[in-house]
Amino acid sequence: MFGDLFEEDYSSVSNDHYGKGKKLKTKALELPAPRGFTSLSGIRNQGGTCYLNSLLQTLHFTPEFREALFSLGPEELGSLEDKDKPDAKVRIIPLQLQRLFAQLLLLDQEAASTADLTDSFGWTSDEEMRQHDVQELNRILFSALETSLVGTSGHDLINRLYHGTIVNQIVCKECKNVSEKQEDFLDLTVAVRNVSGLGDALWDMYVEEEVFDSDNLYHCGTCDRLVKAAKSELDDLEYMYDLFSVIIHKGGCYGGHYHVYIKDVDHLGNWQFQEDKSNPDVNLEDLRNEEELDDPLMILKAVLLQEESNLIPVDQLGQKLLKKIGISWNKKYRKQYGPLRKFLQLHSQIFLLSSDDSTVSLLKDCSLQAESDIRGNDQQLLKTLTSEPPGLNDRPFCPHWFDINDSRVQPIKEKDIEQQFQGKESAYMLFYRKSQLQRPPEARANPRYRVPCHLLNEMDAANIELHIKRAECDSTNNNFELHLHLSPHYHFFNGALHPVVSQTESMWDLTFDKRKTLGDLRQSIFQLLRKILHLPLPKRDGPDALPSLLLEFWEGDMVLSVAKFVPAGLHVYQTLDGDHLTLCEIEIADGEDIFVWNGVEVGGIQIPAGSDCEPLLLNVLHPATSNEEEECQQLIDSPHVFPSNAEIGSVFTAFAIPDGVILVNKTESVGEESWITIPKEDLKKTFREQGLRNGSSILIQDSNDGNSLLTKQGKWITSVNEIDWLQVKNLCQLDAEEEQVKISATLNTVVFDIRIKAVKELKLMKELAEDSCLRPIDRNGKLLCPVPDNYTLKEAELKMGSSLGLCPGKAPTSSQLFLFFAVGSDVQPGTEMEIIVEETISVRDCLKVMLEKSGLSGDAWHLRKMDWCYEAGEALREEDAALKELMLCSGDTLLLIEGKLPPLGFLKVPIWWYQPRGPLHRWKSHQDQTDCTFSQGGVWRADSIQDAPSDAHTEVSLRYLGDVEISEDATLGELKSQAMTLPSFSEFSIPSPAFLRAWTVESKRPGRLLRAHYQQLREYKLGQRTEICLEPLQKEENLGPQHVLLRTQMRLPGKRAYALPVDLVWDTARGWTAGSLRHRVADFYSLPVEKIEIAKYLPEKFEWLPIPSWNQQITKRKKKKKQDNLQGAPYHLKDGDTIGIKNLLVEDDDDFSTVRDDIGREKQKEFALGKKKSQEALRVRSGDVPSGAETPARPRGPEASLSIHVGSFR
Repeated sequence: MFGDLFEEDYSSVSNDHYGKGKKLKTKALELPAPRGFTSLSGIRNQGGTCYLNSLLQTLHFTPEFREALFSLGPEELGSLEDKDKPDAKVRIIPLQLQRLFAQLLLLDQEAASTADLTDSFGWTSDEEMRQHDVQELNRILFSALETSLVGTSGHDLINRLYHGTIVNQIVCKECKNVSEKQEDFLDLTVAVRNVSGLGDALWDMYVEEEVFDSDNLYHCGTCDRLVKAAKSELDDLEYMYDLFSVIIHKGGCYGGHYHVYIKDVDHLGNWQFQEDKSNPDVNLEDLRNEEELDDPLMILKAVLLQEESNLIPVDQLGQKLLKKIGISWNKKYRKQYGPLRKFLQLHSQIFLLSSDDSTVSLLKDCSLQAESDIRGNDQQLLKTLTSEPPGLNDRPFCPHWFDINDSRVQPIKEKDIEQQFQGKESAYMLFYRKSQLQRPPEARANPRYRVPCHLLNEMDAANIELHIKRAECDSTNNNFELHLHLSPHYHFFNGALHPVVSQTESMWDLTFDKRKTLGDLRQSIFQLLRKILHLPLPKRDGPDALPSLLLEFWEGDMVLSVAKFVPAGLHVYQTLDGDHLTLCEIEIADGEDIFVWNGVEVGGIQIPAGSDCEPLLLNVLHPATSNEEEECQQLIDSPHVFPSNAEIGSVFTAFAIPDGVILVNKTESVGEESWITIPKEDLKKTFREQGLRNGSSILIQDSNDGNSLLTKQGKWITSVNEIDWLQVKNLCQLDAEEEQVKISATLNTVVFDIRIKAVKELKLMKELAEDSCLRPIDRNGKLLCPVPDNYTLKEAELKMGSSLGLCPGKAPTSSQLFLFFAVGSDVQPGTEMEIIVEETISVRDCLKVMLEKSGLSGDAWHLRKMDWCYEAGEALREEDAALKELMLCSGDTLLLIEGKLPPLGFLKVPIWWYQPRGPLHRWKSHQDQTDCTFSQGGVWRADSIQDAPSDAHTEVSLRYLGDVEISEDATLGELKSQAMTLPSFSEFSIPSPAFLRAWTVESKRPGRLLRAHYQQLREYKLGQRTEICLEPLQKEENLGPQHVLLRTQMRLPGKRAYALPVDLVWDTARGWTAGSLRHRVADFYSLPVEKIEIAKYLPEKFEWLPIPSWNQQITKRKKKKKQDNLQGAPYHLKDGDTIGIKNLLVEDDDDFSTVRDDIGREKQKEFALGKKKSQEALRVRSGDVPSGAETPARPRGPEASLSIHVGSFR
């Protein structure tokens, strides 16, 4: 039954089994999903609270506990509304438990949240992410409830429901004196190793007699000497108990996952399996046979008649009985009729027992009589017993079992539960109820039974609000925006459509329900056109009167076509047909451009339509000619539009050049270009077949021109000499004869040799040979950390051609740290001060030294780390800790921040300005920011040139604005409002906080998207080191919990680069599947779904992870299909991820990477190798471990204790 409960299985250990849970707030923008078909609610996992969820569900499904808790009113417990009042006595834990139980019973949501309850426990986010033992939690929770209920009518609630007593009896073998001792308990712990079941375990622990003899005699008070005695527990025959909850643990002793099997005593849930819903009237005859099943004589006769010889072992008779009627003899008959063997002995006129009472059969006369009785009077009973028996849960009058696994609730049969007790998933904690406890009829299938009125009203109001908001959300999710372009406002020139006046005056936005048909859309456009064109309503009757009048304006049929903006202008693609089809069926996407025209021409010019003739905007370089028509050496770069299905040779016709050579630019790597000549036989190929795309460059030159700007190989000439030297600048003596020298070196040259050579060639004093050091100089001219003399250039990660500064002073020893530090968080590069300290110095002493060197005084300062992008990091809170203990290294930068760390309950949040690169992010400040400049306190990068290929997925532009100190009780909207008051924010023109999108900053990038505008910061559990970046929006957005915000980039055909990123909102209401995402991307980019490939970008690895087109995968063990989930491994898709899109119509290969990805991966390899060698060399010099020694395995951390904090009714 218990399987390998104590075997370690690290493969199944998970820190986050089902994800993090959030508080339930009906006013929040993220609406919870409604309940499933079971009509029961689960509980969301907060990260590691599966053990808590399993125990809470057990207590909730214990009617006696639930109703005893509900019986305590506000007059005894107080009210949650008064919890923040100074003098109010509010017992928060039982109130939150009441509210959670009411939500589980009545609130129409798939899963409830325990965030409010764990907050009342005093738990932090770390405790919610850490798993504990469920039995330990049970004892601590019961203790906290007892403490919370002192002084109320429920003070004995736990003792009344769960208290038990073990009576130990010791009987003296000499005088027969009986000594008794009582021990109280709330739960019983049994050893299950090497036992066949729970009965044997209980017998071994509490029933089996223990004998005191030999060297272990008992001192009898009556005999007043050591005697032989026997110890045993008093057997409680008064009550029988039924199992109703089994908490299951999967994993090892140090982690894993909990879920629970629970018997629904009050029939609150819908137990029918989904595949059985069509056949609800199952086993109705069982109700009519209830009286016959209550007669054990009739049941045992029927069981024995099914045996060929009417002979069966007594042990197997009990098993046959359980198999036939679904319940054991002990549970159904023992209380009234005694043990089975004793019952058979008492009815010796019917049953014949063997001499050793091991087998039983029916007496022949009784056998014939029993068969006759059953055939004559109990045909239905025999039919029931001989048919395939239903399990215990298959009978309507018996409670059913459910498997509750955090948010998921599924029905389960009792026979399936028995099969679960094996392997690594084993029963860990069992809950029993007295069999004699009967539930009142009015409690059956009634979740409102005994729920207090104030909770009923609260849940009813919450359900009404949920219903309204779900209706609004459904309407919002099904409405999308279409952009209408009317042909009279456009004219065709240079290969594409262009507005006559302006883009804004030529486009109208129409909000429409995507569930409506194309015919409905056509009628809506007619109505809109009447308003736009100011046409009066016709006087003639009939539904076709208005359309006929508008059609006269078109001079033909009205045709709706999908259009798209390309660099050349507006291009018309496919025409929409089928007025009976919905917009979803014809795959119209949100934000689609619809061109309204007659389907043939615009302004008298026939319009080419379709993806085949999509216009391409190319850069054409051709030689300029003088007035005398003599060729000049100057090239003219002029843009020109060609249809993508046109022949490349049409370039000559367009530029009136009779003949010549065409070359196409191919960019192979950064800074290097190559021109490839197109053979004459390929001039008849189309631009698309040659892989040209918007922005491609082509060169036209005369075939007789011998003075070409290109070499014979077709590549521009570049000259790069091999570099085998380092440049050393003199920073010791300003009046020296030489300012800098070049020192020849290789990667294996030692830094000491370079320094001595530099001192000699710079003709400096010999004293500097003993008191100087070399420091690398970065691109901005900043001096970096001194390089140890015993390093080679390769170990020091110095590249050939690098600049070094020869500076006075020795380099730090192996026990010293070279640190940069600066005052304040608004630090400009190169303004830091320097200090050398011992690595064993404490944070407090280091702070004093830095303050002294800065000329500052006072004790209202603290230190923070700063990373490479001048971003203030975590504070050094442990003032007595050594710098070495805090893992500080030479070259680290610390910030002297004025002011103490924020008080408890407040956050000091650094605010950053996040400006993604893309066509939808064009917010500008009041000042011209097109140049790349450093702003006050942070880094600002300018946007790239429009229409240039982009690798925006590799860059994140963040600008530090300042710090905001704010209460954890404030909302996200209040944080945005306070951030807008920062002085640095005045440069931006943001209408309101609703036009800002908030992200957490993780690894110098936007991390978690903070959605709900009115949610408290406390609920986000940001922590003291969390930083926020704000992203400007063009319009307000209302992202629901099912929406995922992705950055999409279309790959540019023929080049290893991508177009600028565009935000895409993906509705995951139908699942996080690859198929759903592919359809959304295809709709967004107006491409066939089978003609695209997508991949997720991993910026930390400079890699692309392709997302395949399949929707299902096969599990190896059970051979069952399950939907893939992009939330899980290996994709872990989340808000802000970059998705690359490849159009297979123009490019068909498997490579998603860019040139910058290759460079990034190579740098990562070099950095990792150099760091490893540097660390090994440092360990060798410090004498810690020998070179090449393996790092010892990290020891397991100490186990954290579990506690629930109960205040004075707070």
